[in-house]
Amino acid sequence: MRVLMVAPPGAGKGTQGAVIAAHFDIPHIATGDLLRDHVARQTPLGREVRDRLDRGDLVPDQIVLDMVGDELLRAKRNGTGYVLDGMPRNITQARAVYQVAKSLDMTANVALHLQADDDELIRRLLARAALEHRTDDTDEVIRRRLALYHDVTHPIVAWYASRGILVSVDAMRPVERVARQILTALEAMRPLLDHVPEHARRPVDLTGLGAAFGDA
Repeated sequence: MRVLMVAPPGAGKGTQGAVIAAHFDIPHIATGDLLRDHVARQTPLGREVRDRLDRGDLVPDQIVLDMVGDELLRAKRNGTGYVLDGMPRNITQARAVYQVAKSLDMTANVALHLQADDDELIRRLLARAALEHRTDDTDEVIRRRLALYHDVTHPIVAWYASRGILVSVDAMRPVERVARQILTALEAMRPLLDHVPEHARRPVDLTGLGAAFGDA
């Protein structure tokens, strides 16, 4: 099982990515965590990233792509799939990740899209900011992050749909119910992934199936 996570801030991408990884016993490739780990271990990549962050520069796409490529290669050597969380964030990155994965014969089987209403996301993120005593996540900053997601990240959803690997779920329900729906869907799809070529697939929209998973 090879899964890409696509979701706005606050939709539970990291949480659900970890659930999927644990269930299928595959690595959870979270790019933010990997960058922080490299910085903590003071690897050459970590030192380069730290220096850029200290200067206030963005981490170039190629650095993150190289890091992701190393993780995909490790997963291939270990005979596992993966959950990729934190990249891609725009269509250029999406195509670049695809080329890296294609060169390793490790392209994603599923692009999992977590859908949620902006008002609910703002409520969640403000609650998290208060709980974690984060002063940087204000209402204004959160709205700006969501606007950036809609303008820059969300267009990749259509690209994954055109490839037939998009699976959309409603992420506005309790975490456990969202996880149950995701795992049920992925388990149902798993036997078919090696037998149905990508060009013959169609996007799957599960956002209307809440009643089957305990919703009123």
